[in-house]
Amino acid sequence: MRTAEVTRNTAETKITVRVNLDGTGQAKLATGIGFFDHMLDQIARHGLIDLDIHAEGDLHIDGHHTVEDVGITLGQAVYKAIGDKKGIRRYGHAYVPLDEALSRVVLDFSGRPGLIMNVPFKSGMIGTFDTQLAHEFFQGFANHAFVTLHIDNLRGENAHHQCETVFKAFARALRFAAELDPRAAGTIPSTKGSL
Repeated sequence: MRTAEVTRNTAETKITVRVNLDGTGQAKLATGIGFFDHMLDQIARHGLIDLDIHAEGDLHIDGHHTVEDVGITLGQAVYKAIGDKKGIRRYGHAYVPLDEALSRVVLDFSGRPGLIMNVPFKSGMIGTFDTQLAHEFFQGFANHAFVTLHIDNLRGENAHHQCETVFKAFARALRFAAELDPRAAGTIPSTKGSL
């Protein structure tokens, strides 16, 4: 089982993330931000990744530090769980619709962190979740999982739908990229021989 546990404690947040890349989509989530928990649940369920995330942050200021640091800590946990990357598919992509919204996510376990994100949210807030923080979450994840990540919302009129399609597409892309490919067992999916 490809599992990991990472704890990150700062003056702003205290976060513990447990991840099982070969799970069944079970989630235990407590970040203090309801909509964010809903999005993290999408990652677990649609990525078939077991997630246990507990975060205590300075929410009396706003959600920025909590959301960003969860992204960082989840990225660290995924990086640890994926191991030497032997036998993984490496690349993953997904298109996910929700009513009028459609998003595409493409992910590469390249070893080179990078994020390109184009999501023109129609609203600045979804419940108590600041939509700008979606970028902070994915930037933290990409930087610490060492993945290249392209995220595009192709259309959408409802910010909730836009955000949910992004997180669901991310989950599906992550699931496919992290999956073990039986045809490539024991090999590194790179001509360089390392990732």
